[in-house]
Amino acid sequence: MLHQPMINIANLSYSFGSTSSTPVFSGLTLNVRRGEFVSVVGSSGCGKSTLFKIIAGLLEPGSGELEVHGAPSVRAAQRLGTVGYMPQQDLLLPWRTVLDNCLLPWELKRGCSKEEAVTRIRSLLQQFGLGGTEAAYPHELSGGMRQRVALLRTIAAGNELLLLDEPFGALDAITKRELHRWLLELWSALDKTVLFITHDLEEALLLSDRIYLMTGGEGGSMQEFISGLPRPRHHSLNYEPQFAALRKELELRLYDNRCP
Repeated sequence: MLHQPMINIANLSYSFGSTSSTPVFSGLTLNVRRGEFVSVVGSSGCGKSTLFKIIAGLLEPGSGELEVHGAPSVRAAQRLGTVGYMPQQDLLLPWRTVLDNCLLPWELKRGCSKEEAVTRIRSLLQQFGLGGTEAAYPHELSGGMRQRVALLRTIAAGNELLLLDEPFGALDAITKRELHRWLLELWSALDKTVLFITHDLEEALLLSDRIYLMTGGEGGSMQEFISGLPRPRHHSLNYEPQFAALRKELELRLYDNRCP
């Protein structure tokens, strides 16, 4: 499974406006295999979120080649609805309950009966540690619970590929650690492929199979970093000497432009 391609990007470029002299990024190359958890880290403004919007079909690239689900994707419209996309903000509708928020993907696709969709969502709520919250409204939930609901809604859409744009970035450190622990315990059961944006180097190392260090602008690049950390993983891994050494190496590559 891990050898089958999910995303292949070659020499991808994007500029805001056809007359822009400075591209957001250019010449980016990246690949993600099925079942992988791959993170993208880089400074603010280097184009990480723009890259995600291109993959999700919300933007057209200026040039380059893009394959999603192992097939060439020439137009953005081909990708719309085929990728699960979760931005940093949870975007839960405040007037809808947890259950009704999670039913939104079903309302758009209606690939099964409503009863089947509700049964699946109730099962996922239990799996996500959210049992009993079906009738709650977003304002009644903690920040961590809201992010779980948002991720559940993304998964409920039924797409194998998930694009998660800093889903834990707005949370406090304690809540973020709790969600790391939860996601590590849940990961093997999800059977998904994840491309993940983060500014948190420890988060990237703890969760990812591979990491791409992204630089934007003219001559932007994607430098691959493989941690070699085995799975399954425990959240206490970040206290071990091997993890600290990997974090130092990753930081040096990111901020000092040191290549292997």
